[in-house]
Amino acid sequence: MERTLVLLKPGIIQRNLMGEIITRFERRGLRIVGMKMMQLTDEILNEHYSHLVEKPFFQSLKDSMTATPVVALCLEGVDAIRVVRMMAGTTNGRNAAPGTIRGDYCVSNQQNVVHASDGPHTAFDEIRRFFKSDEVFDFGMTNLDRLYAPDEYNRDE
Repeated sequence: MERTLVLLKPGIIQRNLMGEIITRFERRGLRIVGMKMMQLTDEILNEHYSHLVEKPFFQSLKDSMTATPVVALCLEGVDAIRVVRMMAGTTNGRNAAPGTIRGDYCVSNQQNVVHASDGPHTAFDEIRRFFKSDEVFDFGMTNLDRLYAPDEYNRDE
């Protein structure tokens, strides 16, 4: 099973949409193996958005990401990274397809309501950035045969 990080950003928190977004992931068959609400710090934001530090909008991004706490989710499933990114939609909400989270809940590029890891290495690093090892759980999943064909997952995991 693959794991990925999702952040529900302040736009979701302020609009009381947390439950609705989490429900979308659960209904899709993704399993929540870690979840917490946290206030982001400059240290975390500087690390998480290190590729944007030199951009003129970086301070605005940091201000928006600290407007409220965020909800960090560690989701698990077959091809979880790809599935979550498809569910999230393109970064710019104005261009995101209806039915995606961004397509349904935002019209901004920067205020794009969710963050989703973009690859396995990034997901690994981001999960470690936002969760301590004892905050992500391994537990039995009884409905795998209802979500996937037997050859799509490893029964011994």
